[in-house]
Amino acid sequence: MKAALLAQDGSVLFEARRPTGREHGTDAVVAAILDFATDLADEGRSRFGVAPLAAGVAVPGTIDERNGIAVFSANLGWRDLPLRKLLGERLAGPDGSAMPVALGHDVRSGGLAEGRLGAGRGVDRFLFIALGTGIAGAIGIDGRIEAGAHGYGGEIGHVVVRPGGPQCGCGARGCLETLASASAVSRAWAEAGGDPDADAASCAAAVDAGDDRAIAVWQRAVDALADGIILAQSLLDPSTVIVGGGLAEAGDTLFTPLRTAVTERLTFQMPPKVVPAMLKDTAASLGAGLLAWDLLSLEVTA
Repeated sequence: MKAALLAQDGSVLFEARRPTGREHGTDAVVAAILDFATDLADEGRSRFGVAPLAAGVAVPGTIDERNGIAVFSANLGWRDLPLRKLLGERLAGPDGSAMPVALGHDVRSGGLAEGRLGAGRGVDRFLFIALGTGIAGAIGIDGRIEAGAHGYGGEIGHVVVRPGGPQCGCGARGCLETLASASAVSRAWAEAGGDPDADAASCAAAVDAGDDRAIAVWQRAVDALADGIILAQSLLDPSTVIVGGGLAEAGDTLFTPLRTAVTERLTFQMPPKVVPAMLKDTAASLGAGLLAWDLLSLEVTA
């Protein structure tokens, strides 16, 4: 878990990290989140003499943002967790009133932070893509994230780019994340190299060393990702595509062939800038803080 105290202008006042404790079960994870938030609020009081005004929390999985429910997380084990209510009550003020709490999706929160504080700052239309264990995304419009009618906007990882391809956990075949995520690259490289412990980072290193097998694995992933970007470009027409997540840590090893592959696929589409994310693994926690400030702004407006 990553956490931060965030000023209204987005500047970071304090940061901290803790393990989720998920090996101890779902209840332990929830307790760890609540304890971490309590300690962070206490840190704010001791450092600045005031309590935080609101809290934001960004979680993976499916969420009901409007009602503050963490609906499902395969990794953390919860279902229908009323996280906003639990956190608001834990952080209640001296009069017993619950603290305002904003709940967000981790990748969309990361996209929000990149849009306001990172690589998308000043960009009116962008697509944020996070290449990790899976692939997720966020659609940025004028400093906000478009979540869609049902909260699933930006799920580019489940765009089918290879019909009839590998089975995806969502039930479809040939989804982008089965071909271009860090997990997909790790699996393909382990199979190609005969090393079950091989991962995406070692594949990137082998690409840099000129290993033909690694180059073939890497290019297949790049081609799939480029196809997904072109599909998104046709539908959304973003001016900038921001790529983050673990696979983006490969730097030019990823971005040089990716930019070439995207350019080669353009027909009528205007070419987007394809750039690395700036905020790394702190993006989601910063985005959660921005959601909290937005919540306060909405309350003032109302």
